[in-house]
Amino acid sequence: MFLHSFFRVPAFLAALLVLVLPPAALRAEGDLVDGVAAIVNGDVITLSQVRELVAVRERALRGSLRGQELIDKVKEARLASLKDLIDRQLILQDFKKQGFNIPDRVIEQRINDLVKEEFGGDRKAFVNMLLAQSYTLQKFRDLEKDKVIVQAMRQKYASPNLVVSPQRVEAFYQANAAKYSTPEQVKMRMIVLGATPTEPGATAQSQRTIAEEIRTKLVGGADFARMAEMYSEDGTRETGGDWGWIEKGTLNEDLTKAAFKLKAGEISPLVELGGNFYIITVEARKNSTTRPLAELRPEIEKELLQEERIKQMDKWVDTLRAKAFIKMF
Repeated sequence: MFLHSFFRVPAFLAALLVLVLPPAALRAEGDLVDGVAAIVNGDVITLSQVRELVAVRERALRGSLRGQELIDKVKEARLASLKDLIDRQLILQDFKKQGFNIPDRVIEQRINDLVKEEFGGDRKAFVNMLLAQSYTLQKFRDLEKDKVIVQAMRQKYASPNLVVSPQRVEAFYQANAAKYSTPEQVKMRMIVLGATPTEPGATAQSQRTIAEEIRTKLVGGADFARMAEMYSEDGTRETGGDWGWIEKGTLNEDLTKAAFKLKAGEISPLVELGGNFYIITVEARKNSTTRPLAELRPEIEKELLQEERIKQMDKWVDTLRAKAFIKMF
């Protein structure tokens, strides 16, 4: 019996999912050697399978964490991967138990599509890439088949007649209003003068005088970008003091207040902060906007339906777990 419904072939690298870490790096902690990770109704899940599935996540953790935090997070990631593999094995077993079958031509077509889309039809390049990742074509084919089975079985147990009420959509919209809103923004330039003078014999008071003179010239029509290139002492000097589009909270509170009070084309009063002097201009403004519910309703319905499908599929997998013999080592 052939079980219908499959997802589209993912990108090649996503299909592989893993770049296996060097065994020596894994053995360094002394807590991971090849062997049995779990038994699921008599089927063995090996530690090497866990390592393959967790490798990308583990590599990221090793690049950002150290010490006990790294050890704890790695163990957590490995346990999550082991549980994923257990669930997969339960689904594959149920597929087999129900007498379903995936024809070889379906898997071969997926591979042909992948070769065409990702490798321009060059099958040799595809096989070479597999070998570079320590995969044989048969292993990749088996993994693709398992993926098709798991996807199809999950779809099979998700009700096609799910409905999301308008009230639930509206409640979700209200609860996530910030997600669908764009805050008020200004496109600004800024000149910064340090309180400590760079010229010999100059004083803080002379810096204020210079800042006031610069502002007077700007109010009189001087080009702000040019003046910033000449006088500003911050990192945006080379771009004429250009800060681009900013939201409230990007700058210090005092600078934010000064910037967001301005209309397009206006020059701010001199702002003294932390001993430095700031002059701001706003070139354009964008008001805050919120996408309307009418526009978002189909998107929200789709998201909520997907949540319900996942709940149903998880409930089904829970029943498989409840009836299974599972031993984790």
